[in-house]
Amino acid sequence: MKKVFLHIGIMIIVAVAIGWLAMLWLDVWTRHDDTITVPPVKTLSYGEAAARLDQHGLVAVLSDSVYDKSTRPGTVIDQNPKVGTIVKEGREIYLTINAFSPKMVSLPTLTDISLRQAKSILEGLEIKKVVEKRVPSDFKDLVLAVRYKGTRLSPGARVPVNATIELEVGEGKAEELIDTVGEDSVESAGEQLNLF
Repeated sequence: MKKVFLHIGIMIIVAVAIGWLAMLWLDVWTRHDDTITVPPVKTLSYGEAAARLDQHGLVAVLSDSVYDKSTRPGTVIDQNPKVGTIVKEGREIYLTINAFSPKMVSLPTLTDISLRQAKSILEGLEIKKVVEKRVPSDFKDLVLAVRYKGTRLSPGARVPVNATIELEVGEGKAEELIDTVGEDSVESAGEQLNLF
């Protein structure tokens, strides 16, 4: 019986020793006390930001770009993790920069649909500047053509999101016909319809 307790005691001591050594090894392997504070890189160019992060043992990764005409192109406008975050050496810092040109989008088919629907589609593409030009047509509020800088666009054409898109929209002739016929004729036509 003493041998059983002796073996159990030895197993417990060995298990504690292995656990203690494993914890020491994990501290060394994960560099537990070796941390870096993320420096600020906003307003720097991407190259300058990458160099500063490299000096601190961090890696710059270009993750996204947005277009803001009030900010210098190529400038870092956001970083993740944020300034002051405690990280390990070699951590990737994701940078968002200001694009050199506006985002481009491909236009879908916008003709032969209603003006309201065309505006909704353009808004979904982030195109905010839409101008209507009324043209003679039998169909009111039907989009007949799409233009950018005077050039007629086909489906699939690429334009910047800050473009001013001109939609040629039908005026509709039904209202003109009622106006020229006169109210008396419309009333008599309505009375004749009621006879049937």
